Order: sequence, then C-alpha cells, then structure tokens
Amino acid sequence: MGKGGSLSDNVIKNIILSYTYVCIWIFLSFTVIVYNKYILDKKLYNWPFPISLTMIHMSFCATLAFLLIKVFKFVEPVSMSRELYLSSVVPIGALYSLSLWLSNSAYIYLSVSFIQMLKALMPVAVYSIGVLFKKETFKTDTMVNMISISFGVAIAAYGEARFDSWGVMLQLGAVAFEATRLVMIQILLTSKGITLNPITSLYYVAPCCLVFLLVPWIFVEYPVLKDTSSFDFDFIIFGTNSFCAFALNLAVFLLVGKTSALTMNVAGVVKDWLLIAFSWSVIKDTVTPINLFGYGVAFLGVAYYNHAKLQALKAKEAEKKVGQADEEGERLIEERQGEGSVK
Repeated sequence: MGKGGSLSDNVIKNIILSYTYVCIWIFLSFTVIVYNKYILDKKLYNWPFPISLTMIHMSFCATLAFLLIKVFKFVEPVSMSRELYLSSVVPIGALYSLSLWLSNSAYIYLSVSFIQMLKALMPVAVYSIGVLFKKETFKTDTMVNMISISFGVAIAAYGEARFDSWGVMLQLGAVAFEATRLVMIQILLTSKGITLNPITSLYYVAPCCLVFLLVPWIFVEYPVLKDTSSFDFDFIIFGTNSFCAFALNLAVFLLVGKTSALTMNVAGVVKDWLLIAFSWSVIKDTVTPINLFGYGVAFLGVAYYNHAKLQALKAKEAEKKVGQADEEGERLIEERQGEGSVK
C-alpha cells in the first residue's frame, strides 16, 4: 500500500507540475501577445513602432541571458566556433528578426483574434518548406490536410470584419519567415548535433537580431521617433513588457523540458481559443460566425496534423525498442553459443 501510494503520489505530483507549466506558459504567451497589441495599437497606448519594440525585447533578453549564463551559471553555454556562429546562427538570427518585426507590425492593422487564426497556417508553412528543403517527405494525405487548413483560414479571412490586406501580408510574411527559421534550425544546428534551449538561443541569437533590426530602424523608425519630441520612454511599460517576453522563453524551456514539444502545441491551441474569446469579450474585436467556422475547420486540420505526428513518433519509438530487443536477443544467443563451445 505504501509503495503503491507513493507511486500514485508521484504520478499525481507529475500531472500537477505538468499542468502548472502549461498554465504558466499559456498565461505568459497570452500576456505578451495582448501587451504587444496594447503598446502598438493606435487606439490604445499608441506607440506604433514595432522595430523599436522588438529591439527593446532583444536588448533586454540578451542582457538577462548573458547574466544567467556567464554570471549566475544557471545554464551551460554551448561550445560554438566563430565559423559555426557565422554560418548557422547568423542566418537563423536574420530570419528571427524578420519574423518578429513583421508579426509585431501586424498588430497595428489586425485584431488579436484574426492574427491567431492566420497563425494556424504555421504547420502548412513548416511542412511545405520542409518538403522544399527535403527535411519532410511529401505525402498526399498530409498535403490534403494542409490544403484543408489553408481552406479554413481562407474562410476565416473571408468573414473578417476588419480585413486589412497590408496587415494580412505582414502576418503571412511573419509565418513564412518563422517556418523557414524552424526548418533552418534543423538543417544548420540540429543536424550538426547542436541543441539550443531558449536561454542559450537568446544568448547567441538576440544580439544578432539586434544588429539586423538596427538597419531598418535607422531608416524607418528613427527619423519619426526623433521628431516625436513629446514621447517619454516609460520604463514601467517597456520594462514589464520585456520581462514578460523573457519569462515566456523561460516558460518554453520549462514546458518542453518537463513535458514535450507536442504538449506545447496542444497548449498553443488552447491559448489561441482563449485569445479569440478575450479579443471578442474584452477588446471588443468583432468575431463573426464565418470567422469561427473557418477557424474551426483549420483547427481540426491542425489537430489531425498533431495527432499524425504523435502516431508517427510512437511508431518510431516502438520500432526503436523492437530493434534494441532484437540486438539484445542476438547478444544473448551469441553468449550462450560461446558458453557451449567452452564446455
């Protein structure tokens, strides 16, 4: 009873911890998205400078990542040569900076709810780019599913009350750059045996993003900011916003480390529905029945895609265990044959 009780206690404890990590990640992801919308939206805080906001985030995150790795030794740094950094991290940093710039810019033109609907295209982009770079195998049933997701998003776009072509282009560009970044991580880092957790990733990538964003900032936003003499930098607003962005990366580190990447995908779906509900009920964004129907179609496609990924992963693990069992069996047979020859 005692042993069984302790086992049950451990299982319950792990379940509670997993749900706690999920809730923390959803809360922080939710907070960062709504906070960014609040700062950038011209009807709210009215600070429509997405490049500047992204640079503030990157500066803050790079500084804290440096302190956690170099000063407090919270995370071990990854051994990386200058050549590897330039050939692998720099391209990933360029893609990340473009993704963040465009996604933050979209909040100026689109509602939070519609942006979440457009983000449902991420599996479509990742799979298509993965096939293009030969990191994914083309399968007809998977492509049909990708088309169904795209069809659902197209219906949602058709029903959008505040449709803005420029905002949609910005968000689709952000999805494309982010999907390319994820595939490039597999090609340039994972294939070379290098794994970066969110902290080490910020340590190496954030300074690189800062440099890339500096160029468009000088020509696009700096002249406007220079002429806006009435603006005073609010350390509380931008400090807490940047801290939330960094805390979100820590939450990703905990969530994926203690559960799995699939758990984060499922949690992401829950977060998207919560954001749509929040956008409709609190921000008073218009969410039409056609919006919800289209996103529902896309949601089913994404859910099926995640399910298929999980089944493939389970099949791969089972195949690996069978292979290990066969190797163990062959080893035992060889040992027994060796014993027989000695006798």
